[in-house]
Amino acid sequence: MTPNPANPLIVQSDRSVLLEVDNPLYESARDKLALFAELEKSPEHIHTYRITPLSIWNATAAGLQPQEIIDALKQFSKFSVPENLQHEIIETASRYGRISLVKKNDDLLLEVDSIKLAVQIEHHPKTIPLIEFHSEKSFRIQPKFRGEIKRVLTKIGFPVKDLAGYVQGTPLDVNLSCDLAVRDYQKDAADNFYQGGGKEGGCGVVVLPCGAGKTIVGITAMSKVKTHTLILSANITALRQWRQELLDKTNLKPEDIAEYSGSIKEIAPVTLCTYQILTYRPDKHTDYFPHFNIFHKRNWGLIIYDEVHLLPAPVFRITSDIQARRRLGLTATLIREDGKETEVFSLVGPKRYDMPWKELEAQQWLAKAECNEIRVPLPESEELNYAISADRQKFRIASENPRKQEVILKLIEQHKNDRILIIGQYISQLRTLAKKLDAPLITGQTKQTDRDILYSRFRTGEIQLLIVSKVGNFAVDLPDANVAIQVSGTFGSRQEEAQRLGRVLRPKSGDNQAHFYTIVTYNSTEQDFAMKRQLFLTEQGYSYSIKNFN
Repeated sequence: MTPNPANPLIVQSDRSVLLEVDNPLYESARDKLALFAELEKSPEHIHTYRITPLSIWNATAAGLQPQEIIDALKQFSKFSVPENLQHEIIETASRYGRISLVKKNDDLLLEVDSIKLAVQIEHHPKTIPLIEFHSEKSFRIQPKFRGEIKRVLTKIGFPVKDLAGYVQGTPLDVNLSCDLAVRDYQKDAADNFYQGGGKEGGCGVVVLPCGAGKTIVGITAMSKVKTHTLILSANITALRQWRQELLDKTNLKPEDIAEYSGSIKEIAPVTLCTYQILTYRPDKHTDYFPHFNIFHKRNWGLIIYDEVHLLPAPVFRITSDIQARRRLGLTATLIREDGKETEVFSLVGPKRYDMPWKELEAQQWLAKAECNEIRVPLPESEELNYAISADRQKFRIASENPRKQEVILKLIEQHKNDRILIIGQYISQLRTLAKKLDAPLITGQTKQTDRDILYSRFRTGEIQLLIVSKVGNFAVDLPDANVAIQVSGTFGSRQEEAQRLGRVLRPKSGDNQAHFYTIVTYNSTEQDFAMKRQLFLTEQGYSYSIKNFN
């Protein structure tokens, strides 16, 4: 493919890729890049992507060949793709699979494809405590180190292909309801995870947008594995939605499913557990987590990590210990703001399936979303206070800008016939809004029964305006919500921005249109963080219309 100055990409030897937004081929190039590169910056005219080892390994694990990556860069590049980068892509991709974990007789073996690499592993200070010499190109691994050796080797730069297989778990005859129409992409996602039950299948992450039916993917995987299953999720609302879906879409009976949370602690063949209860510690000064023993209460054959990008750091440890169990991660975005994407890759599994948000929108499985950023000036009375405050306090002052109320009132009037969610970070700000708008408010302090009642009233249309704190970021099934107004957020959290847009992405009857508004204080640290928050959605093809409110 001959370089063409009219193309939109500039590919550089430091693994960065510049993409011209105002180019007719922008969308095609963006969709290709999203398969193997990460978006770092997205100002108006030039977007910056970076090709990383993890992005290449995830692409490779999902079936993309290194030559396909190089061909895509050549197809859209203005200039020649640097030779050194082409070699790096091939070499980095080839590292996935150079080391395998296999089971032979009763031994768990780490097999290496060359003596030279084996010598490196044998003498590396991080691997020495985890391995026992077996042969020139293999090492014996104790089962308890199966996760840790994968984590360490991924950090070193040699991700392990785990072919050691899994325990079957206690059988459970899970079957899908006859009238359940599993969409093609949901079936493909479950198939890519399971891979026919072979040694390469059974661990990994499925990435699908909010509202695209990740729960159905999990249920379909359960129907393939047919075993006792532990499902971990973000909150009690999510657990109860899982329960409802399982009863509605499978042959499971109520007694087959139990909840293990702060309020109920029961175990059944399918057990639903919150991350919050897992990470509970009676003494914050110790590492004793009493509820970790749920992983050993039953002979689980499958563990499903819902919203896997939220996986709390302490759970990585127990995840490392249970590598003999099949593991499925479900998420809308693999981004972790703590940088632990490699932990997810090595301990839960590589990305097995990804579906662009805009592709599902084009197929009408998601609502068409219009994204707007509305910039509001600070009141003069707050300008001096803002100027002399520390950065963190500046962010809060900007986030709680009282002039945002004027914008909200206008948006509510503009969308008076719609179902509106107002989402924010700061409880005092939300309480003020709830009082001013005479609207119900859900926060972390709201009792679960009261939350369920309010969500139900919103679904039926009895109330059309609901205010939620960050508890509304995840797993709240409100299919009729078509307007989301974000008044404040968690600094530059890309995952939060994606999740909040996801609250209104479920397909609608009629024009299938959704509206997402984020209100930020003009020329402030909040505006700077907003640019970072929007990165993931920009990568998915969403653009923000910027409006100033005076």
